[in-house]
Amino acid sequence: MKNLGLTIAVALSLSACVTINTPIGTGSTGNESIVTQYPVETALLNIYARERSDKLMAMVDNQNVSAEIKVTPKGAMLFNGKQVQGSEISTISKRYDQTTNQSVAINYFTLDPLVFHGFTDNTGRYSLSTQTTTIPKIATVGDSSKLLTETTYADSSMSRKLGTYNQDWSLTRNSNNTAWFCIETSENLLLNYDSDGTSTECYKINAQGDILASKVTIRQPTGIGSSTAVVFTSR
Repeated sequence: MKNLGLTIAVALSLSACVTINTPIGTGSTGNESIVTQYPVETALLNIYARERSDKLMAMVDNQNVSAEIKVTPKGAMLFNGKQVQGSEISTISKRYDQTTNQSVAINYFTLDPLVFHGFTDNTGRYSLSTQTTTIPKIATVGDSSKLLTETTYADSSMSRKLGTYNQDWSLTRNSNNTAWFCIETSENLLLNYDSDGTSTECYKINAQGDILASKVTIRQPTGIGSSTAVVFTSR
């Protein structure tokens, strides 16, 4: 699965506030209810499979850097000999409003249950996913799990392997009725200059799994035992 952390790194949420009508899995403290469970499968679909736009911004070397991201569903497609669904992630990276890079990737997945199968991108990369655990429809604050292992090749012939990385997810409380749903990528093995870097993308979600905000943290090693982090936040 080509996540936004890798997309932004290779190149260098929407605020959708809604009224919570029937929270899933609530408790109460005084007169204020607390949401304890969130639909993480729905959140993943909203992040990677359904149409949305996002603009992430950060300061890098005292320069304003942005990533404009658009997700577009592609419908039924064929990938690795399977009938799947596809969604396109287009990313335009800019410094001071000047375009520095444009990338396009397609994630491939099936539904009921949600399973990610891999991605392709405009550089020719071809990646196959092995989903190590089932994505739960509902998760409780504090839950975490492995998501998938991804092996990436230079092209669809799969004759030259570029690398393998792992992705995990976690769910932590943000407020009484919102949570951070985060996806961590273990190693950016697609990047020759940053083979040991990691990235984490987090999405603030409500009890319906709507994406309220997003942030992407990209960490790069700077020496033995030290690293630096760049944090992109939604605007």
